[in-house]
Amino acid sequence: MSVIYEVALEIDAAVAAAYRAWLDGHIREILALPGFLDATLYALDDPPPAAGRLALCVQYRLRDADALAAYLREHAPRLRAEGLARFGGRFEARRRVMTTLAAFAPGGHAD
Repeated sequence: MSVIYEVALEIDAAVAAAYRAWLDGHIREILALPGFLDATLYALDDPPPAAGRLALCVQYRLRDADALAAYLREHAPRLRAEGLARFGGRFEARRRVMTTLAAFAPGGHAD
């Protein structure tokens, strides 16, 4: 079963445009790594972000838990350090991991 690796972000509005420009490339770099299947970037609407902040969420879908473990071990420290070097103190990131149990479609059955 696939794994969802989610990164929720709160970014200072003053650097939001620069962060978004950087984030698009960051997501593409991660998707080039083994085991990543796709990613979706969301604006978080509810609850609204704090005043002067932009709230985003990236959900990466990976092949399996082993692919996520390899990413966290071999690539995450460097990629996280790049964001901190560029925007340190101007954003916060919270992460969570979910394992797909079933997928549903209207009028269909669970996968």
